[in-house]
Order: sequence, then structure tokens, then C-alpha cells
Amino acid sequence: MTQILLYAFMYLFAAVAAVLVSKRFGMGSVLGYLVAGIAIGPVLGLVGKELQSIQQVAEFGVVMMLFLVGLELAPHKLWALRSKLLGLGGLQVGLTAALIAAVAVLLGQSWQIGVAAGCILALSSTAIVLQTLGEKGLLSSQGGQASFMVLLFQDVAAIPMLALLPLLGAAGAAAQAEGVDHSINLLAGEPVWLQALATALVLLAIVLGVRRIVPPALRHIGRTGLREMFTIFTLMLVVGIAELMSVIGLSPALGTFIAGVALAESAYRHELQSHLEPFKGLLLGLFFITVGAGINFRLLGAELWLIVGLTLGLLLLKMLVLYVLGRAFRLPRAANTLFVFSLAQAGEFGFVLLSISTQSHLLPPLIGDRLLLVIALSMVATPLLFLLYDWVAARGAQPEGAQERPHDEIGAGKPIILLGHGRFGVQVNSMLAACGFHSTVIDYHAETVEGLTRFGLKTYYGDANRPELLASAGLHEAKLLIVAIDDQSRALEIIQFVRRHYPKLPIIARAYDQSNGYELHRAGADHVIRETFDAAMRSARLALESLGIAPAKARELAELYTERSEHRLQVLAEMHDPQLPAYANEALTARLREMEAQTALLMQQALRASEPEAEPRSEPATGDLS
Repeated sequence: MTQILLYAFMYLFAAVAAVLVSKRFGMGSVLGYLVAGIAIGPVLGLVGKELQSIQQVAEFGVVMMLFLVGLELAPHKLWALRSKLLGLGGLQVGLTAALIAAVAVLLGQSWQIGVAAGCILALSSTAIVLQTLGEKGLLSSQGGQASFMVLLFQDVAAIPMLALLPLLGAAGAAAQAEGVDHSINLLAGEPVWLQALATALVLLAIVLGVRRIVPPALRHIGRTGLREMFTIFTLMLVVGIAELMSVIGLSPALGTFIAGVALAESAYRHELQSHLEPFKGLLLGLFFITVGAGINFRLLGAELWLIVGLTLGLLLLKMLVLYVLGRAFRLPRAANTLFVFSLAQAGEFGFVLLSISTQSHLLPPLIGDRLLLVIALSMVATPLLFLLYDWVAARGAQPEGAQERPHDEIGAGKPIILLGHGRFGVQVNSMLAACGFHSTVIDYHAETVEGLTRFGLKTYYGDANRPELLASAGLHEAKLLIVAIDDQSRALEIIQFVRRHYPKLPIIARAYDQSNGYELHRAGADHVIRETFDAAMRSARLALESLGIAPAKARELAELYTERSEHRLQVLAEMHDPQLPAYANEALTARLREMEAQTALLMQQALRASEPEAEPRSEPATGDLS
């Protein structure tokens, strides 16, 4: 136990220190994790035999990341992107692998080694690229979407590569005869038709299973009110799918991605994201640390110029292919620049393919070690390439993701986040939708979510009090937050958190009563709406009309009283003490009476100004302290 805690502290401390320094200099978290691994590995020698075991666990971060990516892509979106997925992705993998294989043959290697090297180095780093694009807010840009399409195709292409490389090994059959353990792959050695049938059935089972079983299960868990059960269920789902794919010899990342796509239109999408996001970030960080720690600096020192030359050659070759494809697919200049710089490295799947190639005796140990260094160094260079992209974009055209095109209309991208879809929130959302402004709606009642979804109002299940859920719902891109939940304490906590981290985001908050309105205003809400106030004002206006006041004058008086009420709320909010009931706060009570008297005087003056026949109805009121 002591040794485990020591290693845990060492990895965590190195990650925190290196990432903070890296972010301080604008180089992103990925480079920080890689530097942390280099520091505790090759430099200080603090890691040992446990590194390989930790890396196997850390690679699960890539699996989780693909699941989360799948949640963002509904099937109709994938179909709309089919040309780039197959055309751009297929050409990138095919051309890059062919050129690398040709270079290897020209350097005197066999064609089998050339094909293996081409497959290993053609793939890019899904983990680093998506993480960095997400941090920079470029994933939804044209260049980011093109990069994602290529990465997605690469993940799919890794599956036939895993089957191809052992077949190319000269000793592949001998290795099987000597007793290589295939217990993990239940389909190893089976006929091709049986493997294809089993694969199709498993993928179909994943799609149907997650669509038919997961939503009812989450609905039942939601009724229990136990948050930790959501975390446990979500982890169980991802781990189970990954294991199912592994036992039939397929990529766990592909299985979880398909499951994510199948759940992309579920009402529980944001809730699933919020529970997995912390685990994904932790495991991905650990994965990058293990990559840095696994660099063989002894071989690098002995063959420095050769390894550096191979790495630079790989980067330049892939950038050339990417540039040509970007131009061929008519990507704008800024988007093509991002596309070229983001995908030039080798990727984490290269480590897996490299391991398969060495185990099947396809690659000699020395070539395998060299390729390992090339992959690691190219991944280390990726954050530097993004910095180079920033520099190039700043000196040339506007960067991808900036004002390259006109602003979208506000109703086109769900710029509104509405928390709570009960009797108050549903009316707000209905009017906004009628005007063409669409909202991301989150509600914590499973029955409400299911009922509104069947009615055609898309609502997501989740606890809005969780910061990670708000982040997954796109709070950083929102133009307006509306807090319409019943729980006063939760609403207060949400507004305090949002105002602290997003100081410029406009917030409209629903208040239960006047005291709750004071608290919400002090917490940072820009506009506080008491839930019964407007109905009361309409009733009072109708009452005035029934007493003989002209409708136009009654409307004017109601508007004046509303303005005075909002002003009173802002003034008294500064005097409100949450520890005291309103009637016990003498200073607030005195100020309230004074402002009520001023309001009554203004109202009666307005009434007498145009309707001399209307007499004052009462003495100035003392106000309601409820």
C-alpha cells in the first residue's frame, strides 16, 4: 500500500507541477503531461517496472474519449459528413502509408517492414489532437472538423491493420505454433466468415442494447436520487463495451464510439458526459505521462541525428500529404493550416501496432525501438506544432475559429441554456422557441424529461448543480443562462458558480419570493423574476380596469410599479442579510417602507395627471415583507 501511494503521489505531483508551468507559458496541458513523464522517467529515473501496467490502464482514457466524442455525433451528422470521413480520411491513411512504405524500401528494408512502418506511422494521435483542439475551442471549426473526420477514419482503419500486420510477419505462423496465448481473442484462428459474422452481431448488439436498455436504466436510477449510481453505471457501460470488443479482437475505442453515437440523441447525453469527463481527463493525463516516461533516451543519445532526422522527415511528409488533401477538398486557407499542423504526428495506436509487429517478428528489435522513439518524439512535438500554427495564423490570415465568416444568427446554435423545465421554465422555453431561439434544456426529474421528449420538446436529464454537466452542455459558448429550478439553495449555488467562472454571461433567475430575489441578485443574477410577480401585476391591472381606470392608463401604472419594484429589489438586495428574516432586519424594513411610500406617491401622481376623475384609492402602503 505504501509503495502504491508513493507512486500515486509522484505521478500526481509531477502532473500538477508540469501542467501548471506549461499552461503558464501557453503551451497546453498535453506538453505538460509529456514533460512530467520525461522528468520522472528518463531524467530522474523514478519510474520502473510499473510503467507498463500503468500505461495499460491509462490507455483506457482514449477509450473514454471516443465514447464522449460519439455522444456529440448523432447518426444524421455522421451521414452528412460521409464524404470527408471516407474520402479525406481514406486518402490520408492510404497515401501516407504508401509513401512511408516506399521510403522504407528505398532505404533498403523489405516491403513487409515498409508496409508495417507505413501503417504504424500513418495514424495520428486522437488523444492529443482532440484534447488540444478542445482546449483551444477549435474542434467545431472547419479545420477541426476535418481533423476529426481523419482521426475517426484512422481509428476504424486500425482494426484491419491489427489483423494485417501479424500475417505479414515471417514468423507469424511459428509464433502461433509455439503457443502464443490467444485467450483474449475468442475468434483467433476461426474462419474469416465466422469472424465477420460475430463482429457484425456484436456491433448490432451494442447499438440496440444501448438504445433500448440504457435510457430506461438511467431513468430508474434517476428516481433513486443517488448520484454515485450514475457514475458507477456509466463506468460499467464503457468498461463492459470495451471488454466485449476486446474479446473478439476489435478496438475497444471503436466499440465505445459506436455506443456513444447510438446515445447521441438520448436525453441523458449530458449526464453521461458529466460523469465520465473527470475520469477521461485523469486517464488521458496519465497516458501522456507514461508516453513521456517510456522514451528511451539511451538509444536517442546514441542515434540522436538519425532519430531526429526520421522524426522531422515523418512530420514533413505527413504535412505535405495533408496540405495536398486539404487543397483538394477545398478547405479555406486558415482551416487547411490547422488541418496540416494538427495531424502531422504519429499516434497512440501506433504503439499498439508496433507492439503487435514486434511480437509477430515482423520488425527487428532495433527498428522497433527506433520507431518507438519517432512516435514519442512526434507526439511531444505536437503541442509545439500548435504553437507554430498560432504564430502562422497570427502573421497571416485570421486563425481558424476567429471571424473567418459572419456571426451565426443567435437562434442557429442553441446559445441559451435553460435549467429547469417545470411550470415556469416550460413557458419561457416555449416563447423563445416560437421566436426561433432554441435552448439546451436540463431538468433533474426523469419523468419530466421523458414526457417532454415524447411531446417533442427535447430536454436533457441532469443535475444542473454539477459544474461538469454545465460545461458539457456548452456553458463556455452560451450567450444566456436562465435558471428556473425550484430548489432555492441549488439555484443560488449555480448562479454563484457561474458568475465566478463566467463573469460576462447574462443570467436570468427565477425567484420564489422577495427574500429569495435578494439572495439571487447578490449572487450575481442580472435579472431576477419572482415567479408570481407578473401574474399578480396582470391581476392588479385588470382590477384597476374593473374600478373604472382606462386600459391604457392601467397598463402604464402597472409598468411604473414594475419598474419601481425592480429598482427596490436591486437596492434592498445590498442590505439583505441571509442570516436574518426580513422582518428582523430593521434597516431593510425602514428602507422598504420609505421606498414603498415613494412608489405610492408616484403612482397616485401618475393617476391624477391624466385622469382627474380617478381619486387616490388608499394611503401609501407599508409593503410586504414576505
